[in-house]
Amino acid sequence: MYRRIQYNALLKRLREPRRFIQVLVGPRQVGKTELARQLIDTLDVPSHYATADSPTLREASWLEQQWSIGRKLLNEKSAKSALLVLDEIQKISGWSEVVKRLWDEDKATKTDLKVLLLGSSPLLLQRGLSESLAGRFEISYLMHWSYEEMRAAFKFSLDQYIFFGGYPGAVDLIDDQLRWSNYITESLVETTLSRDILLLTRVDKPALLRRLFHLACDYSGQILSFQKMLGQLLDAGNASTLAHYLELLSGAGMVAGLSKFSGAKVRQKASSPKLQVFNTALITAQTHYTFAEAQNDPAFWGRLVESTVAAHLLNASKGTKIEVFYWRERSEEVDFILRYGKTLVAIEVKSGLRKEGLPGMQTFAKLFKPKYQLLVGDQGISLEKFLLTPIQEWV
Repeated sequence: MYRRIQYNALLKRLREPRRFIQVLVGPRQVGKTELARQLIDTLDVPSHYATADSPTLREASWLEQQWSIGRKLLNEKSAKSALLVLDEIQKISGWSEVVKRLWDEDKATKTDLKVLLLGSSPLLLQRGLSESLAGRFEISYLMHWSYEEMRAAFKFSLDQYIFFGGYPGAVDLIDDQLRWSNYITESLVETTLSRDILLLTRVDKPALLRRLFHLACDYSGQILSFQKMLGQLLDAGNASTLAHYLELLSGAGMVAGLSKFSGAKVRQKASSPKLQVFNTALITAQTHYTFAEAQNDPAFWGRLVESTVAAHLLNASKGTKIEVFYWRERSEEVDFILRYGKTLVAIEVKSGLRKEGLPGMQTFAKLFKPKYQLLVGDQGISLEKFLLTPIQEWV
């Protein structure tokens, strides 16, 4: 459903007479390339697809060559417009400046070359967009597969989704869990770290970045101060470095640090983050648990359930104006807070996981008066129903 909505929105934009660069960003292996190929098959115009994904950065000349091919399609086919799709655009040195120049040239000559850019590093892509392409682009997000999508496409059960997460390319491997784990850690995690982060941005301590990723997976669902992280990581870094690295990991759709809700943005940014994965497969692929063993361990399974809810909220809110927080005051805690404008929604997950803080829903409600106070799990909204409900319905 989610992917169909994104597809229809992009298709509509690409058919419009006005010219905007369409940008589709999201983590690796969530279906960006497949969606682009579906658009190529549907649009009745000459099209050219090329990818810059390689172990090393490509030069700007490669981008100019691909753009020239797109322009030639208009002349060779005597078409009114053509479509150029460039995948992993952030792998090209100085890509945004080159795209700006070529796009402006086409505008001056009234060349109707429609452009779709794909990228797996949203943070780095957005920097180039804001610096060079202001007023020339529209951006869409394609995040990890939801439970609804995995159930519809692969007949995933709820328990399978909690454990194996939302990577469609790994579904055929789940019966061989060692092979599945190796695929997640080597083909997805390592590729993302090495090609989408370390290759494209300055990271002075690559080993620290990798350890931070593993720490965030190990502590998904827990509030951890940067000082405690440094103690766990045994590194002589500082909180600013960790905050920056966590931002890079979040931009790649791997792990995030939720801020504490306080009503004041300054205090939110200064709070200890609540670590969360974007996909529970990032947790389970690195553990010794089998699917059956995880189901029979209430503490571990409860942790996966809460991380599943968090991943659902993080992915579903991307590209919207919905913000996701946690709240804690002394020993009282609310698992998740959604904010949309002035509307607040408080969410408590009853997963069976023993928590450090006491439920703080009543206190939070007195202080901030949320629109809804939701209990997900036993004696509340079933986990399955919550995961199948669009996040917009709560706000």
